[in-house]
Amino acid sequence: MLGSGMIRPRPLILTLALMAVTVAAGLTIRFAPLGLPPFVVKYGGSTMWALMAYWIVSTFLPSRRPLTVALLTGTLATAVEFVKLYHSSILDAFRLTLPGIVLLGRFFSVWDIVAYWLAISFGALVDRGFRPVERAVRSENEIPIL
Repeated sequence: MLGSGMIRPRPLILTLALMAVTVAAGLTIRFAPLGLPPFVVKYGGSTMWALMAYWIVSTFLPSRRPLTVALLTGTLATAVEFVKLYHSSILDAFRLTLPGIVLLGRFFSVWDIVAYWLAISFGALVDRGFRPVERAVRSENEIPIL
């Protein structure tokens, strides 16, 4: 049994499924000619990017609570957004490639940060259902400390 207040790791097959669905949804929203409104294309892709970041961070920190992972991921996603304000010839050239567009994006937007935090919050809520907190079981002879 895990210790008091420990988080059960998410099963690997579930993690891979969540990542695959998130990547497929993000690429579909951004690049498939679905006729979606520009708002949905822009922020749908941003939310899937942030959700994928949450799945990655939570995979590397399997014993951390979803709230802790969400705060860390949100901070990282916000930092990546602020990197868009920095320009160098190499970084700007990378931002024009498909991997650069998908990984970093091209233009700074406060609304992207809002979309990231909403998606990461959603991911943490979903993850909480997959990874319940293990509580220590008290024995019948144990005297509670007040």
